[in-house]
Amino acid sequence: MNQEYEYYHPEQNPPQGGSSPSENPKQPKKGKTSVVGKVAGLAVLFGVIGGLTFQGVNYISGRIWGTGGSQDTAQVQTVQPSGKADGELQGSEISQIAANSMPFVVSIQNMSVQQVQDFFGGTREQTQTSVGSGIIVGQNRSELMIVTNNHVVEGCRTLTVTFNDETSVDATVKGTDSTKDLAVVAVPIRQISKDTRNSIKVAVLGDSDQLKVGEEVIAIGNALGYGQSVTNGIVSAKDREIEMEGFDSKLIQTNAAINPGNSGGALLNNQGEVIGINTVKVNNSAVEGMGYAIPISDVTDVITNLMNKETRTQVPKSQRGYIGIEGTDVDAQSAEQFGMPEGVYVSRVMEKGGAAKAGITKGCIITGIEGSGISNMEGLQEQLSYYRIGETVKLTVQFPAGQGEYNEKEVEVTLTEQLS
Repeated sequence: MNQEYEYYHPEQNPPQGGSSPSENPKQPKKGKTSVVGKVAGLAVLFGVIGGLTFQGVNYISGRIWGTGGSQDTAQVQTVQPSGKADGELQGSEISQIAANSMPFVVSIQNMSVQQVQDFFGGTREQTQTSVGSGIIVGQNRSELMIVTNNHVVEGCRTLTVTFNDETSVDATVKGTDSTKDLAVVAVPIRQISKDTRNSIKVAVLGDSDQLKVGEEVIAIGNALGYGQSVTNGIVSAKDREIEMEGFDSKLIQTNAAINPGNSGGALLNNQGEVIGINTVKVNNSAVEGMGYAIPISDVTDVITNLMNKETRTQVPKSQRGYIGIEGTDVDAQSAEQFGMPEGVYVSRVMEKGGAAKAGITKGCIITGIEGSGISNMEGLQEQLSYYRIGETVKLTVQFPAGQGEYNEKEVEVTLTEQLS
């Protein structure tokens, strides 16, 4: 039996009895965004009829260079061959690990514009501010790279990163992968003061494959937008699968308290290494201590790919390029029912569009763009908003091969103006 669930950003309203995070501009409130998903069997498991809720929980060590660094590409810093991370802590005191980890954990503020219904039944734009967390994972010659969740940055108009010394700088989305709920944002190193560079560092990534059930873990993130907080617990289970639209990763389950605002935050082992990126939790009065994190070893290659994408800014609507299709979402339920890949089903190809010229036909399913997975039309349009008319993008396309089979191909599409 499948049970529907809701995966969302925390409410804008602060918890009762506390001051509003918006009273401090460095600790903004987190707005609400919905993405419907499903988790199999939980209604039976917990004996409940109503839906549970999955909450988005917004959150990889080395010195930060000044401008003029020595490399053009960025690599995550993993545990050394000896199995010891640089500066590894002796023992597992939480206070020590927290002190060592705060320099690579950041807060992220996302200002977005949402379409809302007005009193008269029309729609209008409303600005929303939401917050999450991130982990400093690398740098190249000119940029500092921070990994977070895709749902932390989606729909952003502006992004602001706040470091552990409470200084804030503007940031840009460098790349996203909605199928992994991952994003990398970039901050120009020239915008970071020398004092801040001396107070922050790049995280070391551990080996999540070596985790054992019962092992102690620590979660750090910007809970409720109030600033960085630390919780601890154990690994409750590994390789958990939860059915949320467009998400295909197996997760680490933990009973460490993971709260709204922790999304994109770090899950650490008892040596202070990042072994997971906090992403969702079960939120229901009948359930306690069920949070989930993306295993870091499963996504290191994805993060590296996102870090090395070209940094782009969104293009004005009048200058944006289009691939020349009409499409509809193939969600998890449809994919299972009809034996199709999840992605964007091409229902119409514009005669003079780039897709037609590239050989894309009706019935194809688009599952990626520029090496990053996409699971729906909204995600594809979000990615295309960074490309101009006349530019070329590489799409991952599933072509029908008969008998319910599909052949995957990489197709280059030259973008055109919007066609009717």
